[in-house]
Amino acid sequence: MAKFLTIGYGDRAGYDRTPRAVRDRAHREDAKLLSEGAVIGVAGQPTQVRNPEGSGVETTAGAFMSSGLPVAGFALIEAENMEEAIRKVSGVPCAVAHGVVEIWPLG
Repeated sequence: MAKFLTIGYGDRAGYDRTPRAVRDRAHREDAKLLSEGAVIGVAGQPTQVRNPEGSGVETTAGAFMSSGLPVAGFALIEAENMEEAIRKVSGVPCAVAHGVVEIWPLG
């Protein structure tokens, strides 16, 4: 099985305008992924870490990447291939509540 890192982007406004029944189904999809062994977490506040040429650790509060929506959470899932990974995350909250989920294959 291959491993995939997923990054969910979404905001409260998109979540709130999604019908409750759709959101409830999406949360059941998250629960199913958890039962299959996925590691899922809600995003906290990021910190950037640098150590140029090993000369000393520098940290900066905040994200390095930027996007149109805030990062809502992460998951590490297993799937046979990208198509199966897409199928597995297509029903999670960020995918159905006016957000987006990125899938990154891990080599």
